[in-house]
Amino acid sequence: MTTTAAVPNDVLRAVRIGLRMSQDDFAKAIRRAGTELGEPNEASKRLVQRWEAGTSKTPRGVYARALERVTGRPVEALGFTLPVPMTRVHADKAGGHDMDAGTGGATSAAASAQAAAQAGDGTFSGVWLSRYEFYSSSRGETYEGKHYVVLVQHGNRLTAQSLPGASSNPDSPLTLDLTVDRNVVTGSWVEQTAADGYYNGARYHGAVQLLVEPTGRRMAGKWVGFGKDFDVNTGPWELRLVDRSTSKATLERCSSPPE
Repeated sequence: MTTTAAVPNDVLRAVRIGLRMSQDDFAKAIRRAGTELGEPNEASKRLVQRWEAGTSKTPRGVYARALERVTGRPVEALGFTLPVPMTRVHADKAGGHDMDAGTGGATSAAASAQAAAQAGDGTFSGVWLSRYEFYSSSRGETYEGKHYVVLVQHGNRLTAQSLPGASSNPDSPLTLDLTVDRNVVTGSWVEQTAADGYYNGARYHGAVQLLVEPTGRRMAGKWVGFGKDFDVNTGPWELRLVDRSTSKATLERCSSPPE
């Protein structure tokens, strides 16, 4: 039987040395970053040694996010041998969004999706910033709507509800009912506009489909829905993680209009 020798991760080692940190200091910084992110981890000098020696090739999601915070680099740029190309959601300049793969070789869509789910540690609960764009035909301009939403996960179901007073358009509550299938999130949205606003209390609803980035901290895709003249409209929509905590203090901090 042939065994593959571990390939040292010289990139990570170089980054650590560039930060003027010992392996022990680096582990402490990763633990501290995890606490700051609301995702405590158990990084140790031994774990850093395993990463740098190449015997541990792929960091779990909580470590990947902490590594990004400590180094200021995306985890795919830290020399790890990832099971699939790490991907970033980007506009495809053709009205949609694609998963832009980095280096690392070809892989099946199913494998890529599985890796994304693992990187997100299987949970999306927390406070997220929702942002979408829409074109107003009556005003001839493109606008955006922003909400801080609380997202709660039950199995593969995700439910998001905007926080009171936490929308760019006052008194415009938003609800999302979603299903997550690996790295694809699909579902419906409902927004009730303000009675004294431009849309006079109209209720809009439609569908949305998003792709989850491997770090589990961003989803991006498209919404579709009917306009007031019963025309079908569409536009970009993204969710960005703000805080994995749903504590009272966190909710109070996010109960104001997004900037």
